[in-house]
Parts: sequence; structure tokens; C-alpha cells
Amino acid sequence: MAYQFTDLPLDTLIGPLARAEDLLARLDERVLKSPIGDGFVQRQHFTDAAASLWLDGELVHVEDLVLHDAHMDIRTPTHELTRAHAVLRARRRILLRPPDWALSRVGILALRGREGQAGSGADAAAAAAGPDDEARESGLADETEQTDALAQEMAEIDAVLARSSRLLAGEKFAPRAADSPEVETAGQGASAREALPDNLGPLIRDLDWDEDRRLADWLAVVDRLRGEDMPAVLAAAIAWEAWQDIEPLQHQHWLGPLLVAALLRQHGKVVSHLFCLNAGLRIVPRERRRARGRTTRLVAVLDAFSEAAAAGLKELDRLALAKGQMERRLRNRRKNSSLPALIELVLARPVVSAGLIAAELKIGQRAALDLVAELGIREVTGRGRYRAWGIL
Repeated sequence: MAYQFTDLPLDTLIGPLARAEDLLARLDERVLKSPIGDGFVQRQHFTDAAASLWLDGELVHVEDLVLHDAHMDIRTPTHELTRAHAVLRARRRILLRPPDWALSRVGILALRGREGQAGSGADAAAAAAGPDDEARESGLADETEQTDALAQEMAEIDAVLARSSRLLAGEKFAPRAADSPEVETAGQGASAREALPDNLGPLIRDLDWDEDRRLADWLAVVDRLRGEDMPAVLAAAIAWEAWQDIEPLQHQHWLGPLLVAALLRQHGKVVSHLFCLNAGLRIVPRERRRARGRTTRLVAVLDAFSEAAAAGLKELDRLALAKGQMERRLRNRRKNSSLPALIELVLARPVVSAGLIAAELKIGQRAALDLVAELGIREVTGRGRYRAWGIL
């Protein structure tokens, strides 16, 4: 049965809705005009990714996630940490794309890891992309290459696992004409990765769980919400409630809050960044988020929007205060000092290393360490070598 959202109790929802609309508008305007907006956006990615795992009952420290993203792990990455990093990369990918990309067919297939199934739609989107889109694509490709240093090895492992699972399921394979690594990677590897999600068997996936149909039902609700004349925040709250009710994806439930945030961006309500719904849901008690009554759940979601926006405003104030404190150290400094550039770099990056500072400021690593000592920022790794600093 299709999800219904008629006969909404507007008398109950109007108060929380007005507060959420006001706070989201204030946050979006401040981020757009703030000189530290870029650093705020980067930090929100990490915060929301950690909050996403918290909602699933897993604890991932933001510091560990930052170090993992910078390839500076101090211990072996856990499964939870890699899942949080997947959320982080998905948020970055959505923000780099046009506002309507995430909720399109091509975008959803890409976020689900099924780019190969996009067909001609992906080719048409690539052909319609302009120079700015191509520049964003180039930056995204560079970031993906840096983030996934072992991507090729993992793809080969996925291909072996897919072949093994299909063999256990009784599928017979024709003998290969040539045992060439290029043939395995280019031909069989691609088809195996596409077949992997549907051939893992009942041990991992529920075979009766039709993800495509459920996702189509949820997208139908989103299309109906676009046709209704209702506030953007209320439409996003109903979309999240429908996602919870339909449960389209078995193992990528974390994608729901990101798509809801993309819906806000598509409506033009929050255009400066990708809203952190997970951070707000973390603040609202679980008893309210999982209440029996739909009205109580909708009010809880609206309160989550308000709490996340209020937390974002406080974070902006904190970063502005940190910038003011660091700028006090610029007194009596020469005009060609690299310290102002280091302050901007620290505000724009969650953590910085000596190598990163040296590369960005075009100075030596010894000079970078001296600048860090003068600035007095916090060391976050706890190590004697390969250290990193930040204002977390």
C-alpha cells in the first residue's frame, strides 16, 4: 500500500515547523555569508557521518574519522569506521553535484554503488555537463583516487567473492579463453561487482526484500510531495517518515537522511551546505523518534531539524571565536608572514599535518612545525611522529 500523508494535524505541527523553518533559514544565510563557511561545511561532513553510526548503535569518534580520511590512522580501521567513511564520501559527492542529482535515477544508482546500471542516462548527463561540472568531476575523481588507495585490490576481492557466491548458488561458469589479468579486471570484474549485491544469498540479504520496488515507492512519495503546496521542511520531514516506514534499502539505511538533506537543497531551503539531519536526530530521544503515533514522530523530526540547525549556529560561533583567538597572534608580525595563511588553512581543514601545511603554504616542513608552535593549536594524534593538529 502506498504511503499516505493526508490529514496532517497542522495545529500540532505548525509550532515546531515554524521554529525549524526559521532556524534553517538563519543557518543557511550565515553559512553563505560567513568567512569560515568552507571550514564549517567540511566539519559538518565529519559530524554527520559520526552521528549516522551513533544512530545505528555504533560509536565512531570524529577524530578517528578525520585521521582515517587523511590516511593517518593510529590503529587498524574498524568496520564501523569504514562505514562512517562511506557516509562521509557520499555527503561530499552529493554536495559536489547539482541539487537535483541525488534524487535522480543516475544519482541514486551511483550512491548505491551501481553506476554501471545507469545506462544511457549517465552518458546523457555527462554530455550535458558544462565546464564547471567537469571541474567538479575532476576534483571528485582526484579525491576518490586519494581516498581509495586500495580500490583496485578491493575490486578484485569483490570479483572473487561474487564468483564464489554464484558458484555456491549452483551457477556454472564457462571456461575462460585466456587467464589474463586485464580480461579478469575489465570484463568479468565489472559484471561480478554488478552481480554481487543480488547474489549474496539469504545469509546476508532477505531475498523477498525488493529494494528497487521499495525505492520506487519512496520516490513516488517524494514526487507527490513536490506537487503539494507545503513548506520545504515539512516535505522533508514527511519524506524521512516515509523512508522509515518503507525501508527501501537493507544495508544502506544511512542513505535516507542524506537524500532528505538533498531534498532540502533541491527545494532551495538549504543551499550553502548539505544539512546534517543525523546530528539532529541524535539529540532527539529515541522514544520520540520511534513512537507509535505518526504525529509524535513528525514532531520529533521537526525538532531534529531545529536542534541540528541550532547546533550549526553554535558551531559557527565557536569557529569564529577560534579564528579571533588565533588572529591575536598576528600582532607585530611582518606582512609577508605565513601565519595568516595557516589560520585560514586550519579553519578550512578538520586536521592539518606538517606535510599538508608545507605543500599548501609552499614552505619547508621545519618552518611548518615552527608556525604550528606559534599558533598553539591542538595536536590530535597523540604520537611523537606523523602528527596532526586541529581545532576539533
